[in-house]
Amino acid sequence: MSVLQQAADARIAAIDLASAIRSEKDAALLLMASRLVERADDIVTANAVDVENARTSGLSESMIDRLSLTTDRITAMADGLRQLAALPDPVGDVIRGSTLANGLELRQIRVPFGVVGIIYEGRPNVTADAAGICLKSGNAVLLRGSGSAMSSNAAIVSVLRKAVADAGLPADAIQLLDASSRDSVKELMRARGLVDVLIPRGGASLIRTVVEESTVPVIETGVGNCHVYVDEAADLEKALAVVLNSKTQRLSTCNTAETLLVNATLAETFLPLVVEELINAGVTIHGDPRVATLDGVVPATDEDWDKEYLSADIAVAVVDTLEDALDHIRRHGTGHTEAIVSENVTATRRFTAGVDAAAVMINASTRFTDGGEFGFGAEIGISTQKLHARGPMGLPELTSTKYVVTGNGHTR
Repeated sequence: MSVLQQAADARIAAIDLASAIRSEKDAALLLMASRLVERADDIVTANAVDVENARTSGLSESMIDRLSLTTDRITAMADGLRQLAALPDPVGDVIRGSTLANGLELRQIRVPFGVVGIIYEGRPNVTADAAGICLKSGNAVLLRGSGSAMSSNAAIVSVLRKAVADAGLPADAIQLLDASSRDSVKELMRARGLVDVLIPRGGASLIRTVVEESTVPVIETGVGNCHVYVDEAADLEKALAVVLNSKTQRLSTCNTAETLLVNATLAETFLPLVVEELINAGVTIHGDPRVATLDGVVPATDEDWDKEYLSADIAVAVVDTLEDALDHIRRHGTGHTEAIVSENVTATRRFTAGVDAAAVMINASTRFTDGGEFGFGAEIGISTQKLHARGPMGLPELTSTKYVVTGNGHTR
């Protein structure tokens, strides 16, 4: 089936879904969750095919980690759907309203986009997250995963579509596009009028291609070159915990720290300690000249400051002042998440105001930039743009608005 036909089918499904009440959507989400758990063994078996193909093709370990599914990860996917069911339905929420001087009643309410297209790489858990969040927000979704996850995504979508149909909602609200060639991506990006919004999730090259070539409106999600700045007024115990968690808790995510900036006043105390701990954790340190003097540190290149490693690597630099840290982040950051560790309120306020990022962490790990951690349930992605949505995109971010004006025979 062509992408345009799938998009047309999705638009019909979106019309039905837009009028579904919360209890109907929640029942579907809960059934989707239970069916994922029931069919976990089948999904893991399908995933094993993708993982084996990935290893054969030489995919990196960080990418294989993103691709891999276990029963625990499938249970987490199901839990995300259950969390969505427990959240308020944004559709129909009144954002603002008033009675005008002429007696007209004005309300601005949330409504679904309609048909949402998602292009994403690796991570098959995105398939369930995206399907769930789109369904709860009243949108039909066209899922275009990567070729590396074809078997996994097909197994997941098969389970989800059957559950949605059994719950009495249109199965075509969730559709998987062919990932065997790039043709489906090109068709999806040109399906203006059938697809209302397109969301890319993946590496810089994918996102850039979609933003530059799509005729469908795009919500841009960005790569995560996230920084942790350890200020001169930092509590060093907190700083060590934040740095280690930000870098090592999970290497392959966009909210993992890729650069550490240490104030020069801590170069003789904290810097050797954190470098030793990172190396002991298996992390390769790419250091500037003031860091490269320490044992086990690899001299950093100019390219290191712009890298989203997604691996056991981190770039480390010494900065003389907070302003120098802000300048470094402005030149190399991607607008995702930036963190400061400091007990000085003036410093944290200056940092918060000075960095241009979707999320700013104060004495906390960068790994908290996540829809689930923010209490949003499953997220559709982390937007680094400034229009419509920014940061973890939960249910409200998957809606638009319309004005409803009620009169009593009013004429102008």
